[in-house]
Amino acid sequence: MHFNDDRIEYAVRHTEILRLPKQTLATFGMTNIGYYLVTEPVYSEMEKDVTETVVREGRVVAERPRIVTPYYLSQFEGFSPDAKRYFNALLKKYGPNAPGLFYSYRNESKGLTIAAGSLMSVVDDLNAEIDKSGDPLVAIIKGEDELWDVSLLKFIYEMARNSMEDNVLQLQSRGLLDMDASGVPLDAKLRIEDLLGEVSKGKIKPSQLKDELDRWGLFEEYQDRFFTILRKRG
Repeated sequence: MHFNDDRIEYAVRHTEILRLPKQTLATFGMTNIGYYLVTEPVYSEMEKDVTETVVREGRVVAERPRIVTPYYLSQFEGFSPDAKRYFNALLKKYGPNAPGLFYSYRNESKGLTIAAGSLMSVVDDLNAEIDKSGDPLVAIIKGEDELWDVSLLKFIYEMARNSMEDNVLQLQSRGLLDMDASGVPLDAKLRIEDLLGEVSKGKIKPSQLKDELDRWGLFEEYQDRFFTILRKRG
């Protein structure tokens, strides 16, 4: 993969996942992955005898993967003209209703520490600590200090790629990839039913349901139920 920014390309090339979680991303629930992202401090390039390592600790929370189509993705707002052209290319190549998986994440940073010792000696200590705790959902990532978040994104991408085959097989086994006559997967219809229930209970804003219906082009089909819920909520 080629990037326009040489610094980003360098950071991606020099990112290594030193310890992968022992489980892939869950198909039908949330996955909470702890991470230690270790880097050589940026000032080590100027100070030759530095034996310190930067350790960033946090958690990546992966939401349940959702089935989407190129048409659905093309309805999202806030994308650049280049991204819109990419969506149009997907529409032409695969058709508007070709299913795919959409992974969404959030990063919860726990903080940064400067540890004494070389990077690999610090990694050895972290591995021993993780082994002692027995937590199967912890990763260690070696990244670049200035672009550490790029290194974290590469890890997230690798986790999604490693999980996709198993996620797809499980979704297929439940028929959730099956499409209706209008090209909407069963999984999306079930999500809409969940959103209808959450709106009626006041757990989410009606606008969230409306946005989801619009992305699938289904508002007309559900508008009677949508407005009935709004009337009941007053």
